[in-house]
Amino acid sequence: MLRSSCGLHVPLIKKVLTITQGTGFDQRCSEDENTQEQSSAQLLFDKTRLVEYTSCNETVVIPCFVTNVGAQNPGEMFVKWKFNRTYIFIYDGSRNNSTADSNFSSAKISVSELIKGDASLKLDKADAVVGNYTCEVTELSREGETVVELKYRVVSWFSPNENILIVIFPILAILLFWGQFGLLTLKYKSNRTNRKIILLLIAGVVLTAIVIVGAILFIPGEYSVKNASGLGLIVISTGIVLILLQYNVFMAAFGMTSFTIAILITQVLGCVLAMVGLCLCMFACVPVHGPLLISGLGIIALAELLGLVYMKFVASNQRTIQPPRNN
Repeated sequence: MLRSSCGLHVPLIKKVLTITQGTGFDQRCSEDENTQEQSSAQLLFDKTRLVEYTSCNETVVIPCFVTNVGAQNPGEMFVKWKFNRTYIFIYDGSRNNSTADSNFSSAKISVSELIKGDASLKLDKADAVVGNYTCEVTELSREGETVVELKYRVVSWFSPNENILIVIFPILAILLFWGQFGLLTLKYKSNRTNRKIILLLIAGVVLTAIVIVGAILFIPGEYSVKNASGLGLIVISTGIVLILLQYNVFMAAFGMTSFTIAILITQVLGCVLAMVGLCLCMFACVPVHGPLLISGLGIIALAELLGLVYMKFVASNQRTIQPPRNN
């Protein structure tokens, strides 16, 4: 019997064939051993090709996970992060020292997580730059690398439907106010009423201008100071100013009645809901209380509609509405 290098026994009577086969087996065994050596010399990664971040992120994490770490402590590991072709962060485990590029000063990794295979890079949003990042990890005689692309994704502050309703309800409420104003100008002739009409006209024009400016600033997009300012102008002007204008329209027309008081109470309720929703949404990158804000604006518009209906179908039964008398 002849033993080959792979540990197989071959009969001696087939000597020539045995040598030939033995040589072939030797070659295959050598290739398998080389493959195993190469495999053990390479670190394997749980590869993530793409990572996205938005304006809501305070910190950006670029993942780098090694699946076959054998090191027992971080001192046996060496990590390098590269942006395009420039090294931006280096961790030397033997010295327990980290070095970050000045343009990526917030770059860091969690050293305690290295032996678990986590070499992810953490950056402040201000330092994050869109592009390709390469994670290079060395563990004693083994090494490997993986490339992750970082992208920025624009996310709207409110949903498309919420954006539409936030703008539509205030505009509708203002249009209904102008309808009330039109009825008021057609019904009153006294000097006292004319003075009130002029004041209401000026206030209405100013309110309309403020809401238009707010709507322009509140153009759908991601959360920003500009969008937040536009939302504040829309809600505050619609909520507070319209209540005062509607009150003065009622007082100039026929004074306070039980129905007009109920309308004003409804409008105040809508204003309170809108203000609470505004406060909750103003500083939230992802506003979850948008429906509360929108419901408040909707109630305000409903109160304006009720006021117009009341003036049109109840108060207009008289030919000319007499202004309320002061006792």
